[in-house]
Amino acid sequence: MRSTSIGVPKEIKESENRVAVLPSAAYGLVKNGHRVVVERGAGAGASYLDKEYADAGAELVDTAAEVFAEAELIVKVKEPQPSEIALLGARHTLFTYLHLAASKRLTEDLMATGCTAIAYETIELNGRLPLLEPMSEIAGRMSVIVGAYHLAKHRGGRGILLGGVPGVLPGKVVVIGGGTAGVNAARVATGIGADVTILEVDLERMRFLDITMQTAHTLYSSQDSLMSQLPRVDLIIGAVLVPGAKAPKLITREMLKLMQPGSVLVDIAVDQGGCAETSRPTTHGDPTYVEEGVIHYCVANMPGAYARTATQALTNVTHRYVEQLADHGLEGAVEKLPELASGINVRAGGLTCAAVAEAHGLPLAEG
Repeated sequence: MRSTSIGVPKEIKESENRVAVLPSAAYGLVKNGHRVVVERGAGAGASYLDKEYADAGAELVDTAAEVFAEAELIVKVKEPQPSEIALLGARHTLFTYLHLAASKRLTEDLMATGCTAIAYETIELNGRLPLLEPMSEIAGRMSVIVGAYHLAKHRGGRGILLGGVPGVLPGKVVVIGGGTAGVNAARVATGIGADVTILEVDLERMRFLDITMQTAHTLYSSQDSLMSQLPRVDLIIGAVLVPGAKAPKLITREMLKLMQPGSVLVDIAVDQGGCAETSRPTTHGDPTYVEEGVIHYCVANMPGAYARTATQALTNVTHRYVEQLADHGLEGAVEKLPELASGINVRAGGLTCAAVAEAHGLPLAEG
């Protein structure tokens, strides 16, 4: 077994409070003969103290530059910011959420570093995206909470209580996409008594949803179906996903004009470019804006709001991959966990993810 230096920098994307490695995981890595270098304060946003990392055997350093200088395997949560890209080189393996289809500049900058970049969100196993699912669950559940909040009149909304009260009809929620995020959104929305419709294209998936979510309606997803719902919807949740690729633009500006003023759109897909023509990334500090009278909530790192829960859920699924990368290097880890190969987006200056290459019109590296 090899010995690897593993770096855990503090996340610097705005309002991002998650951390990529727990103190307990650092302990296990150190026990296996690896070196774990953690930037001071990396876990503070998720309520993990520097002392916990020190007690686990990790080395604490003051700056991200020191982390990148000391470590060969960099484990993060969100895509590298410009100051972090400047610290990456050919000797680094970066393991994090990348969402490269949303940014050609990030893709090209990352390629220019020569590093190997592995994206959590494109690792596919038996038709599932196991490293994306926990965050989709959180974002889906959050979407109804934040949507319901912004429907309040003092937030600019229509003044609709989604669950209604006796003698008053509940609010109407439309969820576009019946995957992990969509199901979790629908689960919370039905739980508070809203009138919920899920738009989906996969007939078998609709049968599953019909059986398991008997208080929600399913509707075959088409432009006509969506347009028929918009005049009556109070909260619409965009939960579409094409693995690794840009989200399809299912809601045009003209379609938004069919919605009532003060209704709310929560675009969970914004980290992949968004499923509405009017979507653009926002932050937790300034999460909404209004287009065509519709409140848009387009925070690109929604789970960061519940950082401790999200950190635990994320590291539950990422840690085994971190262990294999540390123990065996990339080639050995791919032998042990073949699905890891589908996570490699950039390597040796080349782009290795077909969906990202198609999104940006960039050449795909051979092999």
